[in-house]
Amino acid sequence: MTQSHPRTPRRSRGGLGVVQGTALYVASVLGTGLLVLPGLAADAAGPASIVSVLAVIVLSVPLAGTFAALAARYPDPGGVASYVRRALGRTAARATGYWFYFGVAAGFPVLAALGAEYLTAILHIDRAAVPILMFAILVPPFAVNMLGVRVAGWVQFVLTGLLVGIVVFVVATAFPAVEAAHFTPFLPHGWAGVGTAISLFVWAFAGWEVGTHISGEFRDPRRSIPLATAIALVVTGLAYLLLQVVTVGVLGEEAGAGAVPLLTLADAVAPGFGPTAIGAIAAIVVLGVMNAYLAAFGKLGASLAASGDLPHFLAPGAGAGQVPRRALLVTFAIAVVYCAIALATGGHLETFILIHTSNMVSIYTAGMIAATLILPRLSAGWFMAVIAAVLSVGLLVLAGANLLPAAVLAFAAIVVTVWQRLRPSPRRPVEPGGEELEATPFADSGTVVEVKTTAAPA
Repeated sequence: MTQSHPRTPRRSRGGLGVVQGTALYVASVLGTGLLVLPGLAADAAGPASIVSVLAVIVLSVPLAGTFAALAARYPDPGGVASYVRRALGRTAARATGYWFYFGVAAGFPVLAALGAEYLTAILHIDRAAVPILMFAILVPPFAVNMLGVRVAGWVQFVLTGLLVGIVVFVVATAFPAVEAAHFTPFLPHGWAGVGTAISLFVWAFAGWEVGTHISGEFRDPRRSIPLATAIALVVTGLAYLLLQVVTVGVLGEEAGAGAVPLLTLADAVAPGFGPTAIGAIAAIVVLGVMNAYLAAFGKLGASLAASGDLPHFLAPGAGAGQVPRRALLVTFAIAVVYCAIALATGGHLETFILIHTSNMVSIYTAGMIAATLILPRLSAGWFMAVIAAVLSVGLLVLAGANLLPAAVLAFAAIVVTVWQRLRPSPRRPVEPGGEELEATPFADSGTVVEVKTTAAPA
């Protein structure tokens, strides 16, 4: 099947530049993972957790490169779902959108719980306050995103600066305390432990797709997105690798103990000042990660509504420069529900991390397969997509039973397809801003594109 794809104009109506874009990428990928994952991975794989970090970094290079190529070439608020729609059709695209909007949202209680745990630790508050703090932490980033992605981008620049400062401080302070004896035995839990650690670290490097949803907000997506991605890839890869080395080298078998492992590390190398400084900034980091992800959730929710995959009243706000307030409010409700479920079930972070990452792996697999079909063959982006597709399928196999939530959402997408075919809607497609527009079929995939622009189909 041959399809012609409209090329995106070099300039966009958005207001994000390289600096803000890099800040959003770094926050979405680095984020809260550095607060908890070095300890969890060390507990699962011991010193061999360093291998798991290297493995996921290797995966991230073609993955990040492919997403950058897609976002730069086809900026669309639907993100990965829009690329899947081009290549694999509406049902696959709907499933991809649901995996992100409903499945990836399982990460909200993890973010909120981490922020609450760090706050109670540094302020010496009784842990009974954790549930209240979890819900309170949700409010500020939602409020910021209600003002638009440009405001959120500058807020993110400041928050990401603090985030990088944490890593520099911890690594520089901890390296002199690293002990070689803590790296033996290297494989205390075998290669199965390394596999578990890799699955956990997918959480750390799951974030490259966020830029695809806000790609239309960049002033110059063709230039800014690849550059911001490259800078973020170097920063995040080094940060996680160095943190894993010092976590294992300083704490040894105690690396996975406690709910706030980074505080344990800071207390070991800088008693008094370390835990206070890291704890204070960690709470801000949580807000920064939510801020970065919410920009993507809002745009995706509005785009899914515009294409008929979610209720139509959520459609306004997906266009460049527009604010998807209705979709953001629904996202807030989803986050609250997930947090309530987490509290009611004991709030085991690893469970929610694995649910989150299994949906991310599903998104990556679908997105990379789609990329091999729509990117120009034999281009640099196409070669990276082929490699990333193979690696993503490997992660899909590794996820195993954790894929059940993603399977449920895929089934929901199929149900919606059947329902739409049984009860076809007379409603015409809408542009991201919420107005009905004239549309034309896109090749023979059954999707639509807006006639008056060259943007990718919602």
